[in-house]
Amino acid sequence: MATATGPVPPRSVARRIRASGIEAGAWLVARLPEGATVRTAEAVGELWYRMAPARAAQARLNLGRVCGWLVESGMASERVGRAAADPAELERLVRRAFRHSARYYLEVSRTPVMSGEYIRRHLVIETPELIDEAFKQPPVIFVGLHFGAIELPAVYLVDRSQRPAVAPMETVDDPDLQAWFMRTRGAIGLRIVGLREARRELLAALRRGESVGLVGDRDLTGAGIEIEFFGAPAPLPAGPGLLVMEANVPAYLMSVRRTGIGRYRGRLDRLPMPSEGSRRERLMAYLNAEARVFERAIALAPEQWWAIFFPIWPDLVPPAAPGRGTGGSAP
Repeated sequence: MATATGPVPPRSVARRIRASGIEAGAWLVARLPEGATVRTAEAVGELWYRMAPARAAQARLNLGRVCGWLVESGMASERVGRAAADPAELERLVRRAFRHSARYYLEVSRTPVMSGEYIRRHLVIETPELIDEAFKQPPVIFVGLHFGAIELPAVYLVDRSQRPAVAPMETVDDPDLQAWFMRTRGAIGLRIVGLREARRELLAALRRGESVGLVGDRDLTGAGIEIEFFGAPAPLPAGPGLLVMEANVPAYLMSVRRTGIGRYRGRLDRLPMPSEGSRRERLMAYLNAEARVFERAIALAPEQWWAIFFPIWPDLVPPAAPGRGTGGSAP
C-alpha cells in the first residue's frame, strides 16, 4: 500500500496514547448500536460548535454565500431560503453542519462494519440508470465532494464492482492518525495513495481496469484554477479534469447524503469532458461544468458540505481570533 509522503514527526508518548485511544474508540463505536452512536456524535458536534468559534465563523460566511446564491438561482429548499433571509436560521444551519461533521468521523470509525449488505439495506439510489451505465464497462473515474457520508460511496464502489479501487488522500499531521485512516479505508478494499504520487498511481489503476475516486471541491495544493462557484470565483483543483483528459474514460460525481439515522440517499451525475478546443480550453470547460454539477449536489443539503469549515472563496476569510484554532482538517 502506498503511503503519503512528507516529514514524519517523532512519535511522542502523547501521540502513541492518542493513537491507541483512536483505535480503541473506533473498535467500540463499530460495535455499539448505530442510533446511540449517532446521537452521541451529534452531541459532540454541538459541543464542537461552542468550542470552535473561528471554525463556525468560516462556516457562517460560506453557508451564507451558498444559501444566498441558491435562492437567487431558484434552487433553494424552503429551509435554505429561510437561512438566506434570517441570521438565526443560518446559525441553525451552521450548528447542523457541526453535527454532520462529527458524524463523518463516526462513519470513518464504522467503515469496517459497513458491508455491502449494510449499503443495500440503508442506501436509496436516486439514479439507478446512471449507476448501471457507470458500472457496465469499467474503468470509471468517480469524483467526490467533502459532502455527506463520503465513506459510503467507497464501500458501494468496491462492493458493486467486486474489484479494488484507488483513491488519493491528503496527509494529516499525525502519522498514527494517517495510518489509521489508511487501514480503515483499506479494510473495505480501497487502496490509498498520497497526493504526490496520485497522478501516476491513478493512471496505472485505470490502465489495469480499476476504477478510481478522488475529491474535487477543495484546492489542497494551492495550484487550483479559479472558477465561478456559487456566484463567486473560487480555486478548484485541476486534477480531476486533467485525469479525465489523460485517461479518456467516463467520469461521474458520486454523492451520498444522510436523511436520518441509518438512512442515506445517493446519486451519480455525469461529468462531461468537452472534445474540442485546446487542452487549456477543454480543462476550463470541464471545470466549469464540474462546478455546476457540484452546485446541484450541494443544493440538496448544504449543511452536509463540510468543506464550508475551510476557506473556499478568497474574499470570505474571517479574521483569526487570537489564540483560537479552526478545529483542524478532515481528510
